[in-house]
Amino acid sequence: MSDYQPPVQDMKFLLTRVLGFQSESVDEATMEAIFEEAAKLASDVLAPINQAGDKASAKLKDGAVTTSPGFKAAYKQYCEGGWNAVPFDPEFGGQGLPYAVAFPVQEMWQGANMAFGLCPLLNQGAVEAINHHGSEEQKKFYLPKMISGEWTGTMNLTEPQAGSDLGLIRTKAEKQGDGTYKISGQKIFITYGEHDYTDNIIHLVLARATNAPEDVKGISLFIVPKFLKDDSRNTVECIGLEHKLGIHGSPTATMDFAGAIGYLVGAENEGLKYMFTMMNNARLSVGLQGVAIAERSYQRALAYANDRVQGKSFTTGERVAISAHADVKRMLLTMKSQIEAGRALVYEAAVALDNKDQARVEVLTPIVKSWCTDMACEVTSLGVQVHGGMGFIEETGAAQYYRDARILPIYEGTNGIQAADLAFRKILRDGGAAAKNYINDMQKKIPANRKDAFAAPIQALLKATDFMVKAGGEKKMDLVAAASAPYLKAFGIIAGGALLARVSEQAGGESDKNFAVQKEKMSLFFAANILPLAEGNLRAATEGSHSI
Repeated sequence: MSDYQPPVQDMKFLLTRVLGFQSESVDEATMEAIFEEAAKLASDVLAPINQAGDKASAKLKDGAVTTSPGFKAAYKQYCEGGWNAVPFDPEFGGQGLPYAVAFPVQEMWQGANMAFGLCPLLNQGAVEAINHHGSEEQKKFYLPKMISGEWTGTMNLTEPQAGSDLGLIRTKAEKQGDGTYKISGQKIFITYGEHDYTDNIIHLVLARATNAPEDVKGISLFIVPKFLKDDSRNTVECIGLEHKLGIHGSPTATMDFAGAIGYLVGAENEGLKYMFTMMNNARLSVGLQGVAIAERSYQRALAYANDRVQGKSFTTGERVAISAHADVKRMLLTMKSQIEAGRALVYEAAVALDNKDQARVEVLTPIVKSWCTDMACEVTSLGVQVHGGMGFIEETGAAQYYRDARILPIYEGTNGIQAADLAFRKILRDGGAAAKNYINDMQKKIPANRKDAFAAPIQALLKATDFMVKAGGEKKMDLVAAASAPYLKAFGIIAGGALLARVSEQAGGESDKNFAVQKEKMSLFFAANILPLAEGNLRAATEGSHSI
């Protein structure tokens, strides 16, 4: 049996009983069937090659990349099952399933094999960008094959001198007489920039057109395919693969564009706006990756703790598995309760996407990306700790999850950038109105028997929101920036804990009594052990920020 089993019962329960997800196109029986089939591919095909991908990374030779053992065959099986098309527009071959169904399926790929799952994740962002901003001709030509998985898409943003500061981009785009552009420059950290899954790779590239304005105002977005419409090879090449801490099975490429033919997406100098279509999509998916890899780590740690016999019971004096020891129980509950809180946050964002509740999506996006990925690093570190010395030995697999998770707080905008996004773009923009609406709605939905536990943290969160709005109004932007990270962390803790309280309440009515007991346990543990950290972070936001 695979060491990863997707938590299908939790996924379905959370959506249907807690978050109130309903869809005319997907009833509960259909949803369950989709989840069960996806779980088979995840546990039977993707999970078994995860460790092999870590040990035998993708290789580059003469500009061509050979992926890790088993990955290419797994991708073919994944596409043949129609899984690549799950969330996309039916007009171009997609299945058009709601995000609330697509996210749990995506969680399974990421939990089973995050290095593999990165390819469809980046393709999803590229598809969304073309679908929202491309011409009709571009949509008709590129989307069907990108949605089927016959082609894959990438995001080419970062350059050696331009990480998060996209205003420093130097890649050039020279317009030609036929309306195409010649793209020249170099991009780094390009996930699946080159691979052997498909014949063609569709690169979405940020570049600066001739005579474009300075800084971010002069950035445009271009489609630069590996192979052109006449099947000739474009002058774009992978010239290096990064040697990374983790996700070894995912080729992270340095791409060289030597006058490659590119096609403008939308209008010149609008690339930053178009980029955020890709970026915001990816940020929620990265938060979901955090939940997924944390779940994988927890399952491995729990199995080890139940098997490893060390020490004696205080009560009976008999030797026991380490899962019976108080400190190991604490670690496992810390892992599991935060995973369930993170999953609830991500799925709540997915339901908001389906409901077109843009204000809620915008508030949740930086919280989901940042809180869930920081949580993943903590949880996977605890996963190593539960294993003790064996966790530091690669053969157990625990260390891989820790190494793989470490990229998550960094990419698609570091978590410091997420905190700044929440503070400056989401809270100061409307005087905290959208954030307060979310907080007030959250407070109303907390079960009566848990309201007392959340009263003080929520009041502290509202006070901190007012603090940032006031500081912004007084143009004390450094103070807002200093407060933003602990504020976001506290927001995530409180929102996740409130959702767990709702999970516990709804589980109480389930016929599966063990399920109900476990959900009650998670909620109580979180409220007693994790929730108190929120007020400390909010104090750091409102008082400690003055010392930075």
